[in-house]
Amino acid sequence: MTGVIQRVNSARLFADGAYTSEIKKGLYILLGVAKGDTEADAIALAEKISKLRIFTDENDKMNLSVKDIDGEVMVVSNFTLNANYAHGNRPDYLLAAAPDEANRLYEFFLSEMKKRVRLCVSGVFGADMRTELSTDGPVTIVMESSVLLKKGDKK
Repeated sequence: MTGVIQRVNSARLFADGAYTSEIKKGLYILLGVAKGDTEADAIALAEKISKLRIFTDENDKMNLSVKDIDGEVMVVSNFTLNANYAHGNRPDYLLAAAPDEANRLYEFFLSEMKKRVRLCVSGVFGADMRTELSTDGPVTIVMESSVLLKKGDKK
C-alpha cells in the first residue's frame, strides 16, 4: 500500500463534478492499494501517518503530528500510484489491486484513520475526482507499508 502524504493548509474535493468535501489544516493523502496488500498494511500506514511529526511547533521545528495540531485528513483513492512505467511510455496498472479488493482496503484504511484523527473525509472510490489544494511547505512524503512491515519492496 502506498500513501502520498501532503501537508496542507486546506483541500477541497469534487467527485464527478460535484462538491464532495473539504478540510482545513492537516493532511491530504493519495492512497494506492496494490495486489497482495492486507488490512495489516492499512493499519501500519494509518498508525504511522497519524503520528508523523511534520507540522511545526512554536520553534518552527517539525515536531508535531496531525493529531497534535488537531488537524484534519482527506484521503483519495489513487490506483495510478501502482503504475509500472519501466517499459514504453504507457504505464500499466497490473500491480494495482482489483477494484473490489482495493475499495475494501481503502474503506478499511479510512476506518483506521477515523479512529486516530478528529476528522477524516474521503473521495469517492472510482469517481473522476478533482482536488484544490493549498500545500504547506510544501511537505510531501511517499510512504510504503511494505517498509513499515519490513516485507521488502513489492514493486
